[in-house]
Order: sequence, then C-alpha cells, then structure tokens
Amino acid sequence: MRKITFDIETRNIFQDVNSTDSTALDISVVCIHDSLTDTYSSYLQEDLPKLWPILEQADMFITFNGDHFDIPLLNKYYSGDLGKIKSLDLLVEVRNSLGRRIKLDTIAEATLDTKKSGHGLQAVEWWKTGEIDKIIKYCIEDVKITKQLYDYALAYGKLKYKDLGIGGAIKDIKLDTTHWETKKDSGMTFTLPF
Repeated sequence: MRKITFDIETRNIFQDVNSTDSTALDISVVCIHDSLTDTYSSYLQEDLPKLWPILEQADMFITFNGDHFDIPLLNKYYSGDLGKIKSLDLLVEVRNSLGRRIKLDTIAEATLDTKKSGHGLQAVEWWKTGEIDKIIKYCIEDVKITKQLYDYALAYGKLKYKDLGIGGAIKDIKLDTTHWETKKDSGMTFTLPF
C-alpha cells in the first residue's frame, strides 16, 4: 500500500484573505513522505505539477487536519479531485475517539516525547522574508511527526495526550485502526499518460 503523508504551509493567513475557507489561502510548500521510496520531499507552489503523479498513485493520504484544510487547499490547484483518494486524517480519528480536537504538538509531546519545531504563523513570516529553507525544514518536521504518530497508532491502537485539566496526566486516545490500511479504488489518472 502506497501511503503519502503530507502537510502544507501557506503564504498567507485567514486574516489576510478575510475568510475562514482554506481554499482562499495560497500554498508556499507541500512536503511529503512517500512510503514507496521511504523519502521526504518538498514542492513549492510552482512545482505542484511534479507532485500530482505521485499523489495520483497513492493508495492513501495521511494527514493531521488534512480533510478540513490540506486536501481542499491542494484541490484548488489540481485539475481532478484528490478527495477520491482514501484519506486518514489523524485529527478526525482523535476527535471521533475523544469528542474534541487536540493539537498535533500536544499529541506528539505525550506520544513521541517530541515537540514541533515551530508553528504555521512563523512559516508565513518566513515566506514574507524569503526564508524558504526554514519553511521546508519546518514542514518536513511536521510530516515526520504525523508519520510517526500514524505508525505508533497502527502498532499500539492508541495515541497519547497530556490532559491539562487534570494536572497534566498523560492519557490514552484509543483508536480503532483495523480498517486504516484497507485499500480503496481511487481510479486517479488525470496527469498520467494514457
């Protein structure tokens, strides 16, 4: 099963575009991990045509908040519908289990004993100052964390978080992973040769 774990950073924020719709934003970079090659790579907005054939061959996308944010935003640039490819959004899985959303950083710290290297607002500032390498490094780190959380959940059937409401106790987020890697026929061929 070919899994593409990915994350997107933007050139602007919702306040800049007077909207809460992710498709109103502009992509600065998309970073991915491709399970077929076990490699990480990055694509600036102008490089997206190189990304489409990789995404079209994926059996599944793995994201954190991708169903709500990343996939709709990426679809703005794509001639087909990336929503036809199976998506495993870890934030959706967490919300379905706990009944609420939890930040990626909170889950990563409790589960993996690691923290994110920054936040999305910093990435927008780096874009404005031309520090593209910093954006790519930050985005790839988020992809690595997302991939590690997926692998952990698949292995143990849970993730963890620090519950600040009860003195910072580490609590489990039980997840049903039995169907995570079941293939779904996507039939994506929009940029592949016929």
